[in-house]
Amino acid sequence: MTSSPAGSPREYPHQPALAVGAVVFKDNKVLLVKRGNPPAQGVWAIPGGSVELGETLKTAAEREVFEETGIVIKAGEPIFSFESIHRDDKDRVRFHYYIVDVAASYISGEPTAGDDALEVGWISKEDIGRLNVNPSTLTLLLQNFNFG
Repeated sequence: MTSSPAGSPREYPHQPALAVGAVVFKDNKVLLVKRGNPPAQGVWAIPGGSVELGETLKTAAEREVFEETGIVIKAGEPIFSFESIHRDDKDRVRFHYYIVDVAASYISGEPTAGDDALEVGWISKEDIGRLNVNPSTLTLLLQNFNFG
């Protein structure tokens, strides 16, 4: 892949990138990560990341959640999708992701921030309002789980 102006192949892409997130609940709390890198740096969201060539959504979700959180999951079916397009000050597309979130079951592990996650945790319905949560994550949780 050709290097971008900012040095990351995901910045200033030639086409949208496919990403996956996994919605995982345990003890009436949802697993969220605080993103460490742009475009959502410092924002809490569903854990996940890019789907690699030849990887299914489910396999990518299981891999990404483990890399970001140390949690082992069993990924299920898609439940939500959205686009995330971020432009720079010259109106050039800096990031463009199409994100598919899947339902997932908790298998094992304790939350440990890894990969591009600054923080990770099991977040209660009561605590979610105190965090800077991605608007798409809030919509997903409210519409599909009455959580938020």
